[in-house]
Amino acid sequence: MGTITPACDKEQFRVIPYVDVYLTVNLNIVNELMVPGNSVYFGGQGFGGIIIYCVDPGNIYNAYDAACTHEISATCRVKNESVLGTCPCCGSQFVLMGQAYPSKGPATFPLQEYNTSVMGSYLRVYN
Repeated sequence: MGTITPACDKEQFRVIPYVDVYLTVNLNIVNELMVPGNSVYFGGQGFGGIIIYCVDPGNIYNAYDAACTHEISATCRVKNESVLGTCPCCGSQFVLMGQAYPSKGPATFPLQEYNTSVMGSYLRVYN
């Protein structure tokens, strides 16, 4: 089912299939990401799309694969609404701040997280 993959100096349990991710977002255009607590979905990236959550505008963002860790399907994606993400297929809810742990089951694993970095007005999401 899941595999253990090295992530820097620690082991990470991955249930979502690995897909290369490299997304660049212009924060001057995607204004929703300049408001703390907002989240935006980007399709065509990752396994099930990518949800980006704004922690601190222009500085800190969390990025997650939108594929539910219970359903594990690229077609059944978590729908984001501000700080919560909900899977329409199984009803699992994820808190997008922090590490997107499930707040309501049946999912037991958090959403797959991606790395982020900000350079000027550009946000980069990658693995």
